[in-house]
Amino acid sequence: MINDTPMSPVVRAGRMGREDQPVLGLPGGAELRPWRTQDAGALMAAGQDPAIRRWNLFTVASAQEARERIARMHGRWRAETGAVWALARPGGDATGLVGLNDVALEGGSAEIIYWLLPAARGRGAAAGAVERVSRWALDELGLHRLRLCHSTANPASCRVALKAGFAPEGVMRGALLHADGWHDQHLHARLGGDAPGPL
Repeated sequence: MINDTPMSPVVRAGRMGREDQPVLGLPGGAELRPWRTQDAGALMAAGQDPAIRRWNLFTVASAQEARERIARMHGRWRAETGAVWALARPGGDATGLVGLNDVALEGGSAEIIYWLLPAARGRGAAAGAVERVSRWALDELGLHRLRLCHSTANPASCRVALKAGFAPEGVMRGALLHADGWHDQHLHARLGGDAPGPL
């Protein structure tokens, strides 16, 4: 017998968009905060960084394009389709980006995205920021599942995923077109109720 009763959404519409995007504290005094227009320079620098361009397929050609991207970030929060934070010291410049892409409140899922500028790399900042956004998304927003995908040729991102508590689930063959051709991708995921990462 088929049950025609409609399923309730995992997270009700309006849960994000009715509220201001929160500032999320990190150990050591850093924070994740909404992007600001004055962060356009950091976004431009990211768009020129070879590693960010390679692994995130991300370019920014001008300050105007950077400002437009920041405006779209705020629009995605209000539309409840994305949530993007700048990694920074309080009152300082943005040194990285961590966020949720493809947010589906009704289905309870999203994809984690992130990058760091060169000066912020190598100290565990990416894993810590990914773990913090994941806790917010699963415990406070109420999503059920987060996924994190990266090229199999990018072992640094694999380490970030594992440290932030994202279990490996498999390889997606030929899943993303990079400048040098199609890359297989590792798929990691974290569910609400999973143990915290081994940070």
